[in-house]
Amino acid sequence: MNIQVLPDHKLSSVAPLKPCNVEKKEVELILVKDQNGVQYTSSTIMPTPSTHGTPCTAEELEERETWGKKIDFLLSVIGFAVDLANVWRFPYLCYKNGGGAFLIPYILFLVIAGMPLFYMELALGQYNREGAATVWKICPVFKGEFSLSLLSLYSISFLTSKLVESGLSPSVCVFSRRGVLHLHESRGIQDLGMPRWELVLCLVAVVFLLYFSLWKGVKSSGKVVYITATMPYVVLFVLLIRGITLPGAMDGIRAYLHIDFKQLNDPKVWIDAATQIFYSLGAGFGVLIAFASYNKFDNNCYRDAILTSTVNCVTSFFSGFAIFSVLGYMAYKHGVRIEDVATEGAGLVFIIYPEAISTLPGSTFWAIVFFIMLLTLGIDSSMGGMEAVITGLSDDFKILKRNRKLFTFATAFGTFLVALFCITNGGIYVLTLLDNYAAGTSILFAVLIEAIGVSWFYGVDRFSEDIERMMGFKPGLYWRLCWKFVSPTFLLVRHPGGKKGLVGGLLWDGSLWHGAGGGDGRAKYLTQA
Repeated sequence: MNIQVLPDHKLSSVAPLKPCNVEKKEVELILVKDQNGVQYTSSTIMPTPSTHGTPCTAEELEERETWGKKIDFLLSVIGFAVDLANVWRFPYLCYKNGGGAFLIPYILFLVIAGMPLFYMELALGQYNREGAATVWKICPVFKGEFSLSLLSLYSISFLTSKLVESGLSPSVCVFSRRGVLHLHESRGIQDLGMPRWELVLCLVAVVFLLYFSLWKGVKSSGKVVYITATMPYVVLFVLLIRGITLPGAMDGIRAYLHIDFKQLNDPKVWIDAATQIFYSLGAGFGVLIAFASYNKFDNNCYRDAILTSTVNCVTSFFSGFAIFSVLGYMAYKHGVRIEDVATEGAGLVFIIYPEAISTLPGSTFWAIVFFIMLLTLGIDSSMGGMEAVITGLSDDFKILKRNRKLFTFATAFGTFLVALFCITNGGIYVLTLLDNYAAGTSILFAVLIEAIGVSWFYGVDRFSEDIERMMGFKPGLYWRLCWKFVSPTFLLVRHPGGKKGLVGGLLWDGSLWHGAGGGDGRAKYLTQA
């Protein structure tokens, strides 16, 4: 009899079986021989004492849920990666750092660091089919990396906005800081005050939206992203079409795309490119591991990594056209230069852009459309962060997995309680503190530990063999070199954006407003925005 042995990767379409304690069974067969040969007449199954502990529970034998459709996973990853920073940070960095020339270091760091780390996390989660906590069974000494990612995730979940100086239209700035934030009622981080009830209601609405999006796992969140992940693209396209019809729009787009290769001689341009590509893709938070753990075992995560990371970067570049077309109109209307209206940070989308929209015919409609886009961008990122926490802890503690709905509610409620600090009168100080420190060096360090743990301790060769078992082919030499040498080196030499020291960053000016009436309407921060 000929027996054909298939390659290992053809034998498995599910994850490798976990060890399971099952009792041995002995089968007693009673045979009766007659004229026609031997016939089986009865059989008895008799258990024998187990030497491996107790039998498997139903939960141990239960198969992990998977995404309903492949598009659910892709939209979830894209929705998490494409966030507010794609809209407010990349366009300004591109404009400030040489326009089209900025794309050279940006694409370089995407290829040598961003994509390899993105690919590594997807493969790590998909092969082990577990969240960021239990996935480190491959190298238990690094399990604490999940705790670091967890803290960073919670910190970033509270970062809703950070308003900075714009130097334009003091009345708008006064409303933002006095009417919304009530900064004038706080003397600094030592005097936060009480949460603003209007913002509490908004926070409650967001938390409930997050809960009902996640309470049934990927089966529910995979449907929500059909709206939250696609809506920003529809809105950006509509805003672009409206923007390019405005006077001065072409001046704004030309300013965005101007090419200045001399800027590449400035090390800060390369640092900005590295920072943007790293935080934009979202590696290190455990979200990509959690999402990939719900994939089918033989899913082509290599193709997914290339596709989703490319879509993320193209979105950043495309959003610049929608932003700078309106900024060009703003400069034209006020008779100022583009650099007078182009600013970095949340001030661009929460102060300047809304002010520009307010001057358009049908401004209410355009304002609603614009802020719906911002809401969906934030919801997607928050869903990813909460899913990483829920999946990671549920895989580690089975009781949480059995009570997923209750645990999801507890996670959402805990996020709500801590986020209350960020919507107090001095909440902007807490946001700035978290943005500068909790979501900066710590997450870079977490990804460095992850890269070293997988490539050096677990072994890049073993990791490549795991990928081969899933997809039928090993990663090429380029990917293995990036995982083992290039990406860790990139993370080691990368300085986290030139943040100020902890002591200096907490020195707040006791007089935030100049004069009783608010002076020129601009808050004076001593921290770098």
